[in-house]
Amino acid sequence: MKGLTDIPGIRVGHVSDYDAITGCTAILCERGAVGGVDIRGSASGTQEIDTLSPGHVGTEVHAILLAGGSAFGLEAAAGVRRYLAQQGAGYLFRGQHIPIVPAAVLFDLEIGKPNVHPGLAMGEAAATAATTDAVKEGCVGAGTGATVGKIFGMKQAMKSGIGSFTMTLPGGVLVASLVVVNAFGDVRDPGSGKTVAGARKAPDSREFAGTVEQMLRGELGSIQRSHTTLAVVATNAKLTKVQANKLAQFASLGMARTIYPVNTMADGDTAFALSIGDREADINMLGVAAAEALARAIVRAVRFAKTLGGVPGLG
Repeated sequence: MKGLTDIPGIRVGHVSDYDAITGCTAILCERGAVGGVDIRGSASGTQEIDTLSPGHVGTEVHAILLAGGSAFGLEAAAGVRRYLAQQGAGYLFRGQHIPIVPAAVLFDLEIGKPNVHPGLAMGEAAATAATTDAVKEGCVGAGTGATVGKIFGMKQAMKSGIGSFTMTLPGGVLVASLVVVNAFGDVRDPGSGKTVAGARKAPDSREFAGTVEQMLRGELGSIQRSHTTLAVVATNAKLTKVQANKLAQFASLGMARTIYPVNTMADGDTAFALSIGDREADINMLGVAAAEALARAIVRAVRFAKTLGGVPGLG
């Protein structure tokens, strides 16, 4: 399986700046997709989110942009829009195509160069690089500067990145996920219940401190508004905007199964959902698959992340 690109009509492109340790990821659906979103973190950085609301007049989106750089990274969405417009994607008005590109960013300024951010050129490059090939995982694209387990700061954190996974359901129905894990908390494998990556007891240790356990003892450490997990789930099943938003809510449960703690006041946790296809499927079945796909992708995001910027990884 290829991950998110298993869904026909979706292409994924990454651009990584390994000098500044940041990057962005463009998820393209040029023919249009019904979208939804669920934001459960309290420190999100987003753009054009209202277009995903069931009450919004727009019926489709044409891409999702995920980027590092905190609020500065939102500029990269303009590059994705420019690329799509040049390709003739988007709503047509007086000869001009207007693509709809919701975007979300993560805070990666504590690693690499904090004054270098994804911008318009990088966003356009990510869109240009988009392909139907298997999704590249680990420290690429928006996951280039991603880290986890930061209760004691970066000196005891671990490297993370991007993960992607696909669930196959009866009748040829697919639910796929892509996630960028930049969480305050630790990542546990829901299958074993064991921590895979997270805060370490000391800078030179690989023994986990246990972020939840530390917080229950009164330790708050470095709980700043600088963490986020960003996810996109997509299906080839036909959904309404109401159902797409529900699918995003279901998908968020995958974060709750793997990240401890999750959805904190310091995290901007956001899940997008895309429906691009004509298969018939029950929304509850899709939701179960979305949560499972996202949980597995989160574990992959840390398992494929290599050491970078002095932060140890598992890859």
